[in-house]
Amino acid sequence: MPTPLENLFLDLPRITSEHSPVSPVYKLLKTFVRKEIEGLFSNAEPCVSKTFSPFGELIFPYVRMGAIDSLDLFGMDELIIFSFYWTNRHLYKRVVDIGANIGLHSILLSKCGFTIRSYEPDPDTYKKLRKNLELNKCAHVEAINAAVSSTKGTCEFTRVLGNTTGSHLTGSKPNPYGDLERFPVTVESIEPLIEWADLMKIDAEGHEKEILLATKNDQWQKTDALVEIGNEGNAKAVFDHFNKIKINLFAQKTNWKRVTKINDMPMSHRDGTLFISRRSETPWSINFTL
Repeated sequence: MPTPLENLFLDLPRITSEHSPVSPVYKLLKTFVRKEIEGLFSNAEPCVSKTFSPFGELIFPYVRMGAIDSLDLFGMDELIIFSFYWTNRHLYKRVVDIGANIGLHSILLSKCGFTIRSYEPDPDTYKKLRKNLELNKCAHVEAINAAVSSTKGTCEFTRVLGNTTGSHLTGSKPNPYGDLERFPVTVESIEPLIEWADLMKIDAEGHEKEILLATKNDQWQKTDALVEIGNEGNAKAVFDHFNKIKINLFAQKTNWKRVTKINDMPMSHRDGTLFISRRSETPWSINFTL
């Protein structure tokens, strides 16, 4: 018998009209999801697998990351993205995971059968990423200890000790607060990555503007992206850029309708994901009608 979470993953493509974070159905599912995840992973120990259907068995040890913990990586917006991966497991082949953190997206992408290049700049977080990939026997994931930007080189990185998921390339967030550590990290250019991938997941903690504005129309002819937008300034810059190069944007905020005006854009992580594609509609509807 399917588990409640499996039913959710399989049903999400059917209810895209309720994916907006302000939808009553979304809010109800968000409460349900948290209880299910707490039941599975609150006391998750190393090497203990849990059934996480339809992806199969998942080993994901519980860790604290400042004020938040690994349970927060299973939020409702994330589960919508996971459902997208599963729904489109035959549409894409090669995925770049930018801002991989401790590896949950890369693990589930691997369980969908994709080949993944996984980028995480923080060396401490990268060690946890590598360990989680090993625990889940992710043979087709290449983990790289680097950030991604418009050009290759070295940049300063800010580690936010109170919430390490908010760590970022210095300058990507205007006023980071709390205890901070700063150190140099390796940075790779987006250009060879977008040429290699047919899907990108970008969670760059405010640096998405620099990454996306470095891309051109021809690079999007075989590549799609799922992106978190960090702030209003980035939203406007991204909106203007993709209007200029004539590539479509679709927002979870508006239940995956095509973005036609700036108010349709997500202005922060609270507004959900932005989908970037040459396609005329999102693969939710394409796959559901096949």
